[in-house]
Amino acid sequence: MFSPSMHFCQRCLRLLRRGMISIITIKHPTNYVAALQQPLDYHKTSMRRMCSSFTPHLNLHSGQRSSKISIGRLGVGALRGLCESVTQHGQVKQHDCEEPEAKMLIPHKQGQAPSRKVPLTTLVDLEDIPRLSALEEISDEEAVQIVVPHALPPTSFSLGDYVDKSDTLTKLVQLGVELWKLEQQRNVGSMLVRLDFQSDVAPRLLFLKDLGLQDGQLGSIITTNPFILTERLDKLKARVSYLKSKKFSTNSIASMVSKAPYLLNFNVKRLDNRLGFYQDTLGLNPEKTRDIITRLPRLLCGSLEPVKENLKVYELEFGFRTGEIQHMVTEVPKMLTANKTKLSKIFDYIHNTMGIPHSLIAKFPQVLNAQFLRIKERHLFLKYLGRAQYDPAEPNYVSLDRLVALPDDVFCTSVALATVDDFECFQKTL
Repeated sequence: MFSPSMHFCQRCLRLLRRGMISIITIKHPTNYVAALQQPLDYHKTSMRRMCSSFTPHLNLHSGQRSSKISIGRLGVGALRGLCESVTQHGQVKQHDCEEPEAKMLIPHKQGQAPSRKVPLTTLVDLEDIPRLSALEEISDEEAVQIVVPHALPPTSFSLGDYVDKSDTLTKLVQLGVELWKLEQQRNVGSMLVRLDFQSDVAPRLLFLKDLGLQDGQLGSIITTNPFILTERLDKLKARVSYLKSKKFSTNSIASMVSKAPYLLNFNVKRLDNRLGFYQDTLGLNPEKTRDIITRLPRLLCGSLEPVKENLKVYELEFGFRTGEIQHMVTEVPKMLTANKTKLSKIFDYIHNTMGIPHSLIAKFPQVLNAQFLRIKERHLFLKYLGRAQYDPAEPNYVSLDRLVALPDDVFCTSVALATVDDFECFQKTL
């Protein structure tokens, strides 16, 4: 009979603890009763065939079944790295490793023969194995074999720490994406780090290229809207197809996306509701509606509340008629999203101080989009020179367009008939 004490090294214990090995079986000759009567050296030889260079640390008792471990068999490939020694009376010996060839049978009581040839198994109770210490010393050979893969920093306050280790971030920088802006947005940095360039980023960049965008525009679009990299391609194509069905040209769509990068993030239903709102509320035909949206595509992206409020201001507070509002919006679409306070301040100065009627303001609506200080300074300068004449029926008429649109040097020479130095000296008196 062989010894009931079997010893395993720390490497085998680690495998056992990970659940890779739960049962060890060794194959014996057909007559297992005769096999059990073989001398101890025979069993040692069988064990040496199966295992590889064991360092003894722990005794495992064979011949005891445990209900805590499920029955299984150890494959040959898994046994190649194992090592074992069998001792008697507590003495441990180490042996060289050879090819495993056997399955082991549990010894039965001598003289008890089974009625048929069946394999028996030795079960190992893993709960009896003590846990390894974190301070366990390992050999120099084992230490050299430890390979630590290069990993991304677990935490960082800047995407710059990941650029050298992330192929996606490296290529985004080459495209002109400003990562310092993106890392200031919540959860955007972690989103970019998890993206794969080939499967996530490249297909969407090719989609934008096919849409007509230039290479130099891709960086600014992703900087403004990094979430387009996570949008499904089929949804992006569906939104472009919808805009084309509304007779937006490919060039117009490319221009709209470059001006409003978030445009393609909105679903078709939202885009359709926005187009319907502007066409119905403003009373415009489809062609003029497309022209307004193409020039100011962020009308489809933003909230409708500021637009509704401004329309009420033009009609109820300023007193413009519906036709005048349509003309002003068609000429200057930005009036729909302009700041209400700024609009009220400019309109009050132009209409009440300068005495310009609604008809002239509606004819030159860009005056409502100009800077208030520029309007005030130039009007006071013309008034000082006696040339503040805004009635088209009177001589020396000054149109509102020339009042606000011309640069200072052209305004002084062609409208005020003065020099730039005179205008700058007058500005110092204000």
